[in-house]
Amino acid sequence: MRARTSLFFHKLAHKLPVLRQRPLLATLLIALLVLTLLMTGCTNDEAAGTATGSSSSSDSRKETAGDTRIVSSSSRDGDSLSSSPFASNASSASTAAPDTATFGIIYPMAHPYYETVTESAKAAAALHGVRLIVKAPDEANLEQQIRMMETMIASQVDGIALDPIDAEALVPVINKAVQAGITVICFESDSPTSKRAAFIGTDHAAAGAQMGHMLSELLGGRGMVIVETGMTRMKSLSERLEGMLSYINEQTDIQVLEVQYNEGNETRALAQLEKMIDDHPHFDALVSMDALSGSASVLVWKAQGLNRYSLTFGMMPEIQEAIQNGQITASLSQNEQLWGTRIIERLLQASAGETLPLFDDTGTLEITQEDISLLYGIR
Repeated sequence: MRARTSLFFHKLAHKLPVLRQRPLLATLLIALLVLTLLMTGCTNDEAAGTATGSSSSSDSRKETAGDTRIVSSSSRDGDSLSSSPFASNASSASTAAPDTATFGIIYPMAHPYYETVTESAKAAAALHGVRLIVKAPDEANLEQQIRMMETMIASQVDGIALDPIDAEALVPVINKAVQAGITVICFESDSPTSKRAAFIGTDHAAAGAQMGHMLSELLGGRGMVIVETGMTRMKSLSERLEGMLSYINEQTDIQVLEVQYNEGNETRALAQLEKMIDDHPHFDALVSMDALSGSASVLVWKAQGLNRYSLTFGMMPEIQEAIQNGQITASLSQNEQLWGTRIIERLLQASAGETLPLFDDTGTLEITQEDISLLYGIR
């Protein structure tokens, strides 16, 4: 690990002129590198201490989805988070101090996109001696998310970070948690009419407009586009789509041929994308508004050998590799690597009686093949 870290800083010195010109990119690249080193270290520890069978990422997500997982500062060795963002050692709860704060994170679904959030939250929780419970439906499911909230309320956790599937439908259970003395913050997607204490994420309308600008730059202000997005009632996705469509309609001559909603279902995302391509064979670009659509686009581009522009939101190893290999043209990162740490820090501040900022803006950053090449060069 020491040798790898030294090599990183040696290579980084040669990249400083480029990184000084793009400080936000530099921050993202360094954060991703540190996270990669941490995850590599955890994987090595796991290999030395446990023997695990191999399985597909889909099977792994289904096995762990919906289960309560607890991490304490004394239980990092032996965890198995490298194969799934939600797996950890539940027996570690017994080693935690009785007065240790317990925080929960609830995702909209089990998906590798959230692995970065889990890893950074886990590291921050270990640093501060916090027990962490992470839950997610196997697929986007409002009723399951509500039940997970109810379970955490009954367990009397100290704080909950929620990525709500439906901003309005989750208001009653969010308010119930707050009335029970539990701090609730939202991340990625907000529920502003609830009594949640804060929102961590980005201005999605502005991010959508930024995506529209990226698309216009590629197409020269005109062309034909197909769009796939996720859940109809997820506030972040609605705002993102509206922001992009408003920019396209007002600033360009780009024609949006079709918009499809996968509703958080991977199979549907893939089938809808293949059908749109069949129905509109002369399209110029695809915009994937959510993680499932982005993953589906990589599969289709590989299978069909398409040579069209493909843009998406968010970063995960699969998308990094797709950008490097040319299946994805560019991605608009929401700086997801900041969310996990920020969640733990804000919940700790709330536990100490501090007032939280209502909007914790983590910004956005466009990532292209050139940027990924720079990242791989540093590594």
